Amino acid sequence: MSLLNILRYPDPRLHKIAKPVTTFDARLKRLVDDMAETMYDAPGVGLAASQVDVHQQLIIIDTSDTRSDLRIFINPQIVWASPERSVYEEGCLSVPGVYDGVERHTEVKVKALDVEGKPFELAAIGLLAVCVQHEMDHLKGKVFVEYLSSLKRNRIKAKMLKEEREMHRDNRHSTAR
Repeated sequence: MSLLNILRYPDPRLHKIAKPVTTFDARLKRLVDDMAETMYDAPGVGLAASQVDVHQQLIIIDTSDTRSDLRIFINPQIVWASPERSVYEEGCLSVPGVYDGVERHTEVKVKALDVEGKPFELAAIGLLAVCVQHEMDHLKGKVFVEYLSSLKRNRIKAKMLKEEREMHRDNRHSTAR
């Protein structure tokens, strides 16, 4: 297994639309393992393949406190969403250090395939429902900050670009020695 590079907002690759997974093989299992290692290391509770520059419809989620309940959703579709909505404080591994309220459905039913290609359905509520919706947004090329006002989004974008410049500057100085 190996850690993958997580794209940072506002990287334009985060806006690519993911394509359905059609091949269920060892490469896909390896990608799931690498994504899980990356998500747990980050640390996070969800990761979409789009965030690691693989534009296939694959998301992984583990909302357990023990990090022992990895859920894999391939080609996920929300087949039902509750009319009730709530605002949840969200963060994202592609937008580190930024948290803000996003309104989402409180319950969803998702249909997907597992890593073997077998179909399943899952009813999700609370944090799991939020994570499913958040990660599925990534597959559509949408980052959670796009739900925020343009003022907040522009501030976040400026902050992320500044951090990126500083990281590159620091890397240049450390390798020049």
